[in-house]
Amino acid sequence: MQTLPPKFSDWFATKGWSIHPHQQDMLDRADAPALLLIAPTGGGKTLSGFLPTLVDLAEGDHDGMHTLYISPLKALAADIKRNLTTPVTEMSLPIRIEDRTGDTSQTRKRRQRADPPHILLTTPESLALLTSYEDAPRMFKGLKRVVIDEIHALADSKRGDQLMLALARLQRLCPGLKRVGLSATVEDPAAIAHFMARHPDPCPILLADPGPPPDIRMLRTDAAPPWSGNGAAYAIPAVLDQIRQHKTTLIFHNTRAQAEIFFHNLWLANEDSLPIGIHHGSLDRQQRERVEAAMVRGDLRAIVCTGSLDLGIDWGDVDLVIQIGAPKNVKRLVQRIGRANHRYNAPSKALLVPANRFEVVECVAALDAVLAGDLDGDPRGPGPRDVLCQHILITACAGPFDADALYAEVTSAGAYASLSRAAFDACLDFCATGGYALRAYDRWQRLMCTNGKWHLRDPRSSQRIRMNIGTIQDTDTLKVRMKRNRGGAPLGEIEEGFAASLSAGDTFLIGGQIVKYEGLREMTVEVSRSAAKKPRVATFMGTKFATSTQLSARVQRMFTQDSWPELPRHTAEWLTLQREVSQLPQPGRLLIESFPHEGRAQTVFYGFAGRNAQQTLGLLLTKRMEELGLNPLGFVATDYATLIWGLDPVDDPAPLVDATALHDGLDHWLAGNAVMKRTFRAAATIAGLIERNTPQARKSGRQATFSSDILYDTLQKYEPDHLLLDITREEALRGLVDFGRIEEMLHRIKGRIDHRILDRVSPLSAPLFLEMGRVPVKGQAEERLLAEESARLMEASGLAQITPAPDNIPLKRR
Repeated sequence: MQTLPPKFSDWFATKGWSIHPHQQDMLDRADAPALLLIAPTGGGKTLSGFLPTLVDLAEGDHDGMHTLYISPLKALAADIKRNLTTPVTEMSLPIRIEDRTGDTSQTRKRRQRADPPHILLTTPESLALLTSYEDAPRMFKGLKRVVIDEIHALADSKRGDQLMLALARLQRLCPGLKRVGLSATVEDPAAIAHFMARHPDPCPILLADPGPPPDIRMLRTDAAPPWSGNGAAYAIPAVLDQIRQHKTTLIFHNTRAQAEIFFHNLWLANEDSLPIGIHHGSLDRQQRERVEAAMVRGDLRAIVCTGSLDLGIDWGDVDLVIQIGAPKNVKRLVQRIGRANHRYNAPSKALLVPANRFEVVECVAALDAVLAGDLDGDPRGPGPRDVLCQHILITACAGPFDADALYAEVTSAGAYASLSRAAFDACLDFCATGGYALRAYDRWQRLMCTNGKWHLRDPRSSQRIRMNIGTIQDTDTLKVRMKRNRGGAPLGEIEEGFAASLSAGDTFLIGGQIVKYEGLREMTVEVSRSAAKKPRVATFMGTKFATSTQLSARVQRMFTQDSWPELPRHTAEWLTLQREVSQLPQPGRLLIESFPHEGRAQTVFYGFAGRNAQQTLGLLLTKRMEELGLNPLGFVATDYATLIWGLDPVDDPAPLVDATALHDGLDHWLAGNAVMKRTFRAAATIAGLIERNTPQARKSGRQATFSSDILYDTLQKYEPDHLLLDITREEALRGLVDFGRIEEMLHRIKGRIDHRILDRVSPLSAPLFLEMGRVPVKGQAEERLLAEESARLMEASGLAQITPAPDNIPLKRR
C-alpha cells in the first residue's frame, strides 16, 4: 500500500479527515492503464481521481502538462478548479491549474498551447479542437493521466464518442497515458469500462462504499393531482412549505418550459418573498452565473432548474431536492437526488411531485427502483459514423496522416472496436469527395492522397473545420434582450420558430419574468417588461424525456398486484375501478380497448414504449387503419398509450400490430417525412457536409435547413445509398422515432393481445382525452365526413329530392 507523503497526511489531519478506502485504492493502482471508480455523491471522487497526480507532481519536477481533466460541463470544470486550488494552495504545492472552455479568452488559449499548465481542465469539444492543431504533439508531450468526470453523462451521447476518439489520438502521442473514469450513477459498470478502455486492454472497476440509502419519498399534498398536465401547480403550497423548512432547495423539472411556468406560479404564491432563482440552459450566461454565485453564497432558498444543475457541482448548502413530474429515468433521478446533502455517508433527501394521476404510479415505481439500486439505461450501439467523419477531418487539420494508422487508432476506441475497414474507408471517401453525387463540387473536395498520406486539399479549410467542431446540435435560437431604451440587458434565447410566431404585443416567459415582444432587430428579439398575468410560454427546445424501458416494466409489474397500499387512496381506487371496468395492462401482453365516445370510435393501445415510440406508433397505426378502411381521424400519445379516434370501430386489432406491416409502413412514412430531413441535417452538420459557422457569419436556422433540405433531396434522387442517408436512417430509427422501442414491445408481447370492447371510456384511458398534442389525420375519413355533412344539409334544405346524394364517392388519401 502506498502511503501518503507527510505533507498530504498532515493536510488531511488539519481538515479532520482520513483517506477513504477507495481513495487509497486509486493511489495504490495509479499505474493501471485504466480505472473506473464508482463512488457515491460526496464521497470524494474528484480528489480520488486527482490524488495520484498531486502526489506525483509534489514529489517530482514535471515539465509541461501532467494531467488532463475532462468534464461534460464548463461550469463543472470551473467548479473543480476552485475545489482543486484549495489543497494545492494550502499545501503550497508547485502546481499550475487552468481551465480551457468556450468561455476562455483567445489570449489565454494561445498561452496555454505555448506553455501548458500542469493540470488542464476542459471539455470534449475543447479537447477535440486542441488535437486539430499541428503543435498538439508538443502541447501534450509528457501527458501522464486523463481524468474523465461524470463519465456516465458522456457515455450516453456522441460527445462521449468524440472524446474517446480524441483520447485514442492522445494515446498514440503518449503511449503510457493512464485513463481514469469517475461516476456516481452507472447502471452497467462493465459497459462503461469497455467504453473508456483502450481496446482490447481491460479496465478494472473500483466500487466505493455506497453509503446510506437516500431519504426519498413522495410529497404529500392536500389536493390530489389532476388527471392530465405536467405543471404540478396543485402542489405549489406544499412546495413552498418545504422551502421554508430547508436551507436550500433545488426544484428540478424535465423541460425548460415547465421550469419557467412553475417558477412563475411559485413566485406569484411566494407571499413571504423568499429569495428564489431560476436556472436553465436557455438563460443568458451572466444570469446563470449570478444564480450560481448566489447559490454558493447561500443567498437563495430555492432554485427552479433543469438538467443544467444535474451534475456533480457542489452548489452550497443544498439540503433538499424536489423533482417535479415523474423522473422518467431512474439514473437521472439518482443523479439529481445526489445534489442534496453533498457529503460522504450523509443520506440525500428528495421529494417527488407527480404532475398528474398516472405519474403517481410512475413515481412510486421510481422510488422502489432507487431503493433497490436498480438503475436503467439502454445499451449503446457501435460508434456513430458521422462523429468518425468529423474526427477524420480533425486529424487532417493536424497534418498528413496514414489511413492504416488512423484505422488502427480509431478501432482502439471501445465504441469503434468492431468498425470494419470498409466502413472506415467509406467515411474517408466521404471526407475526401463528399460521395459520388457530390464529388463534382469543389467545396466538398476536402482531402487528397499524396505519396500514401492523406492531407487537406486546401490548408486554409482547416479554419472552417475547426469552427464547426463538436457534436452538440444547437437549436435554432435567437437572442432575447431588453429594448435599447430599456437598458438592452440580455435575457437568454428562444427558438427561432417560436420567435417567428410572435406579433407585436405578445407576451411570454423567460428567466421567470413576463416580457412583451417589441420586434426583431439584427436577428435579436427585443422585448420590454409586461404587467400581464398570463403570458404565452417560450417553447424552449430542451429534451422531452421518455420513460425508460425498465421503469415502464416496473409500472406494469405494479399492475399485477392485488392491491396498492403504497399508493394514495385516490390513485389506488382509480386502478381498482380500471380493473373492474376493463383490465389493467399486463407484462408480456398488449392491452387494446375499444369504445365509443362523442360519436367517434375510440381505440387505445397500451404499449408502454415511451412517448416518442407511442407517437410513431400512432402514425403507423392510423396509416394501417386507412389501408384497412377503418377511417381514422386522429391520435394522441403519451409515454404509456396511444389513443386513436375515427369513424369505424376496430373489431380485430391483430392486423394493425402485425410486425411486417408496421415495418413496411415505417419505411414508406420515413421516405418523405420531415423527421428524416431534420435527422439528416444533424448528421450532415456533425460529419462536416453542412457548416453552421463560417468566417463571415453564422448561418441562421432557416438558412441551414434550406441548404440541408436541398442536399437531402439531391442525394435521395441521385445517390440513395449515400453514407449520410444510411447514417440518417440509423439515427432516425434509434432516436427521433424510437422504432426500436416499438420492436421491443412487439417482441415482448409476441402476438399476445387482450382486446376489450367497452361501452364507455375506461378509467385508465380518461387522461388521454385531456392530453395536449392531438394529431389530426387527413384522408378518407375526412372526405367521408364531408360527403355525409353535404348529404345532411341537402336533405335539410329539401334539395335531396332534386339532387340525390351520391352513393359512392371516390376516396383518395391526401
